Amino acid sequence: MILAPWVGAVLAGLLPRYARNGAAALSWVVALVGLVSAILLYPNITDGPVRHEIRWMPSLGIDFVLRLDGLSWLFSVLVLGIGALVVLYARYYMSPKDPVPRFFAYLLAFMGAMQGVVMAGNLVQLAIFWELTSLFSFLLIGYWYNNQLARDGARMALTVTAAGGLCLLIGVLLLGHIAGSYDLDVVLGAGDQIKRSPLYLPMLVFVLLGAFTKSAQFPFHFWLPRAMAAPTPVSAYLHSATMVKAGIFLMMRLWPVLAGTEEWYAIVGTAGILTLLIGAYAAIFQHDLKGLLAYSTISHLGLITLLLGLGTPLGFVAALFHTLNHATFKASLFMAAGIIDHETGTRDLRRLSGLRKAMPITATLAIVAAAAMAGVPLLNGFLSKEMFLAEAVSNPRDYDRNLLLPVLATLASTFAVLYSLRFIHQTFFGPPAQDLPSTPHEPPHWMRFPIELLVLICVVVGIIPGLTIGPFLATGVQSVLGEATPYYSLAVWHGFNLPLLMSLVALAGGTVLYVLFRRPINTNPHGGPRLFRPFDGVRIFDGVMNGLTAASERGASVFGTNRLQPQLRNIILVMLLAAVLAALPFWSGLGANGFTLTPPDPGFVVLWLLGIGCALIAAWQAKYHRLAAVVMLGGAGLASCISFVWLSAPDLATTQLLVEVVTTVLLLLGLRWLPKRQDAIHIPPSEQRRAKARRVSDLLVAIAFGAFTAAIAFRVMTMPAAPDGIGRFFLEHAYEQGGGRNVVNVLLVDFRALDTLGEISVLGLVGLTVFALLLRFRPGADSLSAPEQQRVQRASDERHETRQPGDTLQDTMLVPRVVMQWLFPVIVLFAVHLFLRGHDEPGGGFAAGIAMSIAFILQYMASGTRWVEDRLRIRPLKWVALGLGIATLTGMGSWIFGYPFLTSWFRYAELPVLGRVPLPSAILFDIGVFGLVVGSTVLVLIALAHQSLRKPRDRAPAHPPAPPLEEVV
Repeated sequence: MILAPWVGAVLAGLLPRYARNGAAALSWVVALVGLVSAILLYPNITDGPVRHEIRWMPSLGIDFVLRLDGLSWLFSVLVLGIGALVVLYARYYMSPKDPVPRFFAYLLAFMGAMQGVVMAGNLVQLAIFWELTSLFSFLLIGYWYNNQLARDGARMALTVTAAGGLCLLIGVLLLGHIAGSYDLDVVLGAGDQIKRSPLYLPMLVFVLLGAFTKSAQFPFHFWLPRAMAAPTPVSAYLHSATMVKAGIFLMMRLWPVLAGTEEWYAIVGTAGILTLLIGAYAAIFQHDLKGLLAYSTISHLGLITLLLGLGTPLGFVAALFHTLNHATFKASLFMAAGIIDHETGTRDLRRLSGLRKAMPITATLAIVAAAAMAGVPLLNGFLSKEMFLAEAVSNPRDYDRNLLLPVLATLASTFAVLYSLRFIHQTFFGPPAQDLPSTPHEPPHWMRFPIELLVLICVVVGIIPGLTIGPFLATGVQSVLGEATPYYSLAVWHGFNLPLLMSLVALAGGTVLYVLFRRPINTNPHGGPRLFRPFDGVRIFDGVMNGLTAASERGASVFGTNRLQPQLRNIILVMLLAAVLAALPFWSGLGANGFTLTPPDPGFVVLWLLGIGCALIAAWQAKYHRLAAVVMLGGAGLASCISFVWLSAPDLATTQLLVEVVTTVLLLLGLRWLPKRQDAIHIPPSEQRRAKARRVSDLLVAIAFGAFTAAIAFRVMTMPAAPDGIGRFFLEHAYEQGGGRNVVNVLLVDFRALDTLGEISVLGLVGLTVFALLLRFRPGADSLSAPEQQRVQRASDERHETRQPGDTLQDTMLVPRVVMQWLFPVIVLFAVHLFLRGHDEPGGGFAAGIAMSIAFILQYMASGTRWVEDRLRIRPLKWVALGLGIATLTGMGSWIFGYPFLTSWFRYAELPVLGRVPLPSAILFDIGVFGLVVGSTVLVLIALAHQSLRKPRDRAPAHPPAPPLEEVV
């Protein structure tokens, strides 16, 4: 149920641009498979929740848990069932000229994210899927990205709902802290503990901010009407059964542990009644069909929120019942509005009229659905709205609100009748419209079929609710309320009572108001009520966004710069401040435990004096001779490498040495990207003074950062070793749990493999970023005129044509090219050796990847990247993707055996020639590290050499070839 939408989204995204039928068929099958799976699971959930747990980070209480009970089952059926109908509808609605596979890929991904929210059994997992719904709703709303309104609506929806998602994350972290676990079953069983906690109110506020922003509750309701710029299938899906219902689901999910307090009643009840009235009143004045439906959706969401805010069991029953009913009639109304727009070319109520004659079937279906929205008897909307009015009458909270609530509820119901009548009468009755962009006619049958099915459900549930929706509603209610489930009746007739009288008053009052005010409403040039103009959420949102943009621009002008050096200085200063704050606990008790310093070895002192000298010379020579600075920098790195050997850290020494080789060559290649140095006599004195001040400030920052790092290292090394410290734990358990004697490598690929996975992901992003940045320009090309660029091109071509096969830098200065090519298999074998020995002796995937990169760099130095790409067929992007994929899949493989992510297994095997070799599962993770390191390094090499990744037949001679290494030097 949760995996199929994601797989379908990937497959749909891979389809050709115009494969509309294939993408629609794939999406429909995915939704149908999920729906059938849910139906087959129904007998299991009647006895209690069904759980499937995949261990993720059990030490933090965070696991991937799928949990399906009566409530989540109902919402899953809405997500999958209405999703299948929307897919069928979209097949006929979307234009063949649109990239429809992309649309269905977004739709299926959103379906998967919504399923993740509904079926989440862990609060942190729920928050993650919650943000994914915001992301994919942004892509769906902004699908027609050429439309300015679509872009603005998508940006607004993402900003509001994603900000609410961050608040929800804070709320669920607080909730998990109070309950002592993030597992949903544990949280739902800790209701009394949660309500007594002093953190209850801030936790409640953060959770409700997430729910209110997603379900468009006041004052966050303004984003939903702006999302109507999306294709109508998106509106029908997001605003009837999924996106806005996520906030409702969250409040229902946590209702047992959050509801029943005065804080809940005040916050949720107030937001609900305001949203109910504002949405209903604003819907009256809308001229756009989808705009009217959008504000009516806001009103109905407020109705459901108000019922939940009452905190009574019967209020919860009515809220859940109306959620199901609203999904059916609102999805059918949105699709009917889409058909009207599709066939007539407009959604403006002032231009529409008399469509009943041209589109009789569509008109009948829309009239029935709108009647259900208005609460007409014998339709499903009437039953749940009558339950709402009954709860408004019996509200036991306080006397004043007990008198006011029935009046406001009747007023909102009257407005609902009014805007429903306006939708019906102005669209389908009256004389036929004469100035429509298209001649109206009935749509294809299968485009209308989803509406027919949904309207049939509205009628059948309205007539025989006990036999149709009754058992499923009872299952959903009992899964939340349990033993507190009250008696309720879904009978159509309850006799003459006050709620029925209020329904009749609303029906009559809405009809009278429409007859009296139909013409003023229809001719209102503003298209909305003036009453709420000062509180227009869009104006407030735009004002806040403009203010934030202006503030960021002012901040950028004060703290920002286009120069790289000040940016790095600011970053280091912030890092230094953070490090100082984080290091404060280390200094407590300094001097309480005595320690003695070991007399330094004279050879070690000489080594470090040489390293310090190299570093100082490198800093000084950077001003005059960059090549000398790079060489001295390598000398300082070599001193560090020898220090690791001296201090018995061969793993670090091996890695440091290999990294020094690679970085030195890459830095040499990077020198040509730096601007040419100006002669000092041509630099103005003021600029010379600023440069000197800048160098002095850089020196002070470097001294401070280095001294602080040294002090931290000194403090850590002089602290008394705890008998149960983390270092001793790794030493004692590296072999028995990780199967390796090389504690450093076991630490990287086993105990702290999640950290390593994050680090190699960053390394891959760095390689991609460097390549993307450097591929956009070449040094000095922008400053040359077109004739000069052509002259450079001819000179480069002539130089390469006249050069003899052996006439390269390596032939004349270093070693023959043939020797460098002979070294290639030797270095490859050395890399394999480092890789295989890494679990027991110094080596591993990272060191082996760097060694393999050196082999490729040598081949570049001998023959250039063209030869490396064409002869060796190195595709660094594939290496990066494959390496990251292997590492991730290795971690996920442990789930198959019921263990947490990245849990390893090991055995020793006797192999021919090699002998006894460790074969841990972590070696697969190490293969991923190896591949990603090779791919990222070669990608940076190609970027610095200014080559492309296109195939030879696709390459265009846009730029001169990269200069040979002797010219760089």
